[in-house]
Amino acid sequence: FEGIVLVAINPYEQLPIYEQDVIYAYSGQNAGDMDPHIFAVAEEAYKQMARDEKNQSIIVSGESGAGKTVSAKYAMRFFATVGGSASDTNIEAKVLASSPIMEAIGNAKTTRNDNSSRFGKYIQIGFDKRYHIIGANMRTYLLEKSRVVFQAEDERNYHIFYQLCASATLPEFKDLGL
Repeated sequence: FEGIVLVAINPYEQLPIYEQDVIYAYSGQNAGDMDPHIFAVAEEAYKQMARDEKNQSIIVSGESGAGKTVSAKYAMRFFATVGGSASDTNIEAKVLASSPIMEAIGNAKTTRNDNSSRFGKYIQIGFDKRYHIIGANMRTYLLEKSRVVFQAEDERNYHIFYQLCASATLPEFKDLGL
């Protein structure tokens, strides 16, 4: 393992530390020159990709509710902004457009999080020779398979099960053949 480790903590409220001006403040800076931030990690990966012309990885890890998806979203926003493609492709929105569907199918209620993800996500972002984002691919994989058949007291299974049950009496549900 080589590189920077950043521990992110979910403050459970919006803070003005992820705005456009903060992205520009971290862009072009060296690691350690500024305060620890997801944008510092993203800048280091972006700089090394451009300098060494090698693939880079950012691993976002943490407990349920720690803000992993939000941190990944901020990193993508950084890449789209510094790569000059934020307004062209809105890659962040496109990559995360599948989130509501994936959350309905793959999220569940736990005692610590009402919308706990049961999926891990692997997001690959493609860049052209000018280091502009040209596309992305998101792969998901099922975590905690035991939750498919068991959940602890005060928890519930995948949201999609409850959504399907709640909509079973709707007329359009009959056409689905479920």
